[in-house]
Amino acid sequence: MRETLHIAVVGHTNAGKTSLLRTLTRRADFGEVSERPGTTRHVEAIDLRTEDAQGRPHAAVRFYDTPGLEDAVTLLAHVAQLPGATRPERIRAFLAGPEAHGVFEQEAKVLRQMLAVDAAFLVIDTREPVLPKYHAELELLGSCARPVMPVLNFVRDGASREAAWRALLSDAGLHAVVRFDAAAPFTGAERELFHDLGTLLPAHREALRDVAAHLAREAQARRQAACRVLAASLVEGAALRRRVPEALMQQPAQRDAQVAALRAQIHAHAQRAVDALLALHGFRAGDAAEAPLPALQGREGMDLFDPEALRQTGVRLGQGAAVGAAVGAAADLAVAGLSLGAGMALGGLIGGTLAQGWGPLGRRLQSRWQGLRELQVEDPALYLMADWQLRLLLALEQRGHGATARTDGSRAALPPEAARALVAALAAARPARSQPGWFPEGPDSAARMPAARERCVDEVAAHVQAAAQAAASAAPGAPSSPAAPSR
Repeated sequence: MRETLHIAVVGHTNAGKTSLLRTLTRRADFGEVSERPGTTRHVEAIDLRTEDAQGRPHAAVRFYDTPGLEDAVTLLAHVAQLPGATRPERIRAFLAGPEAHGVFEQEAKVLRQMLAVDAAFLVIDTREPVLPKYHAELELLGSCARPVMPVLNFVRDGASREAAWRALLSDAGLHAVVRFDAAAPFTGAERELFHDLGTLLPAHREALRDVAAHLAREAQARRQAACRVLAASLVEGAALRRRVPEALMQQPAQRDAQVAALRAQIHAHAQRAVDALLALHGFRAGDAAEAPLPALQGREGMDLFDPEALRQTGVRLGQGAAVGAAVGAAADLAVAGLSLGAGMALGGLIGGTLAQGWGPLGRRLQSRWQGLRELQVEDPALYLMADWQLRLLLALEQRGHGATARTDGSRAALPPEAARALVAALAAARPARSQPGWFPEGPDSAARMPAARERCVDEVAAHVQAAAQAAASAAPGAPSSPAAPSR
């Protein structure tokens, strides 16, 4: 088994060190991310775990999140006066003195950790002006005689001063530089980070390549797992139904209450899928320390039953796939006389009752004879839910833990090829219409689902993954797969 590589993550206050580590490790519970200065006050360790040749968990890299350097100019002047034939000896003399436990306590934590690691990531907020204190920081870090890899953070921000920072680093002899944005990481940036670190640490190059390969596999597995979450959400949404006594449906107030209850149920169901997506990508719903995507704080701006959105969705479905459209009475039969979304104005359900076969229709007619009305969510509303969740997934793949602004990616339209694949996913979920037991009713119900339901989810997931691939490929400058590195 290879030894664990030890890397200090250093830099000035609020450069994004903790955010970088959360993004690299997908650990939302690590440290504290905030715009308040000096949030990290102590050295904290976190492991990036891979698997060894026998498949056992292994801490391939141990990162050390360090406090920000606060007064590098004064400390550099102090260290220069200390005894020692070399710069590392003078650093050690400083750490042995009283000042390391007094006025320079925070800086001492950083330098002490620098002496104990194999290398360091120097995280730089490129939005900051290049001030004299940063020259002093580079001098202090260089005095520890450890390889330093500068990481230029927030390079996509309009206020970035990347050129000025590159000039400073070049003057300090640091020419191997990585561009990384902890708010919106470049696809494959994490893997490139370790590839480039291998140039500074030739003895660890092969181990770092293994880490990069592990991250590629992890990204692909995360995409597959996320697509299955979306597929299960779509299948379960198709299976969802409410059986309501006919007498209640004849009373406008009761009828409206039942419609509202179904809407609330499908909204809550959709939000559970969103929470699962967030957990897969290392985010927490409602994390106040980070400005999240709109969906993290609720269904902001999203209504699965908005008439205009459903009308447009119906048009896309009708034109994007040969699934047909039943109109008038067929739509009425599909929801037992009650259209929840676009209703008669939508022109009926896409695919309609006839595409679902006699099983569901016969069961609905039986319910009518029993004095019951069955309410289900229309296909356009389900498509709108899947479309919204897919765009959220793609946004999360490109979102780092240093993000402090909302993203508008959740409203971007899907390219035609992705929309067609999502329509195919909706068609593949159609068997769930006749399987009300496929909708989970309790925390343990998912484990008791029949094999047919799992096969249906697998088929839908394949189409969802094709939609995600098509949408990611169509993004400007994006590779076709999350496992494909890009600079």
